[in-house]
Amino acid sequence: MKKILLIEDNTEIRENIAEILELADYQVVTAENGRLGVEKAHFEKPNLIICDIMMPIMDGYGVLHLLSKTPDTANVPFIFLTAKADRSDFRKGMEMGADDYITKPFDDVELLNAIESRLKKVELLQKNYTQDLVGLDELISDAGGEQELKRLLESREVRSYKKKSEVFREGDYPLYLFCVIKGKIKTFKTNDNGKELIINIYDKNDYLGYVDLLQESNYTESASAMEDCEICLIPKNDFNNLVHKNRHVAQKFIQLLSNKIKTNEEQLLKLAYNSVRKRISEALLKFHSHLVKEDTVSNSMKISREDLSNVAGTSLETAIRTLSDFKDEKLIEIESGKITILNLEKLKRLKN
Repeated sequence: MKKILLIEDNTEIRENIAEILELADYQVVTAENGRLGVEKAHFEKPNLIICDIMMPIMDGYGVLHLLSKTPDTANVPFIFLTAKADRSDFRKGMEMGADDYITKPFDDVELLNAIESRLKKVELLQKNYTQDLVGLDELISDAGGEQELKRLLESREVRSYKKKSEVFREGDYPLYLFCVIKGKIKTFKTNDNGKELIINIYDKNDYLGYVDLLQESNYTESASAMEDCEICLIPKNDFNNLVHKNRHVAQKFIQLLSNKIKTNEEQLLKLAYNSVRKRISEALLKFHSHLVKEDTVSNSMKISREDLSNVAGTSLETAIRTLSDFKDEKLIEIESGKITILNLEKLKRLKN
């Protein structure tokens, strides 16, 4: 049951609204002035706050200002109630961070619709979506973008890429959001000597190219197929129209993608401070997570030594020498170009 804090100095109005909310199956906590309302907001942890503007001791603007300063109440949906319909008052409330503004008198349906709308948007932002095309579709649908989603689906094109073929190149201008339908894609950066550093590996249902689309900048990395692939292409204009038209889709999509930034930061720290043995073990585990299915008994995988060294950020010779050490230590087995992990747990401990 959702909890609503109602701050209203007029006893009759406060009791009437509380009755409406309780009949709608909300738990209601009331306060007769702004100061008491702030105290109850911190103690009761409501899911939403309804607050009158003109009140003794502390007005609604003061309540909103204080609650916006503390982390436990800053993101609670806040709806103003007022008998004034002046545009400047409305603008002031919204600029301070109010989520909605209801003018007295109002009917039951108007009040309940405003509450349900705000609570739904909070749930949307708290919901966890998978970071793949299915999660994106679900996000768009939940956010009320069904028509845009339908148009997005209709415009999708699927292209085939042969192993080692280029998907996009660093410095090019982005035209699509890419989603892997089949196969695996690597993204990488290249130094002046042509040495690659693999940034990430993308598997089925992973999407890539989104950061540059959102930033409206040229690609900051390159992408190529590690094996024969099929990739779905979503045109840039369709993607941008959807993100720009639906603020909640954009907000949640940016949340979903923030993991990429964290991952890249962690990778840079590891490259700077971890030993070669740790980096090679991490690279092996990274390939293992992408190339070996959970229900597969064998831990064998086909990895080019060049890709392995590029993920670990070391030379090809150093990667080969370290693999040889791992083989002598019975951590892995190498046969016909395939690497089989013999002791997954020990390899994980070595990484840590």
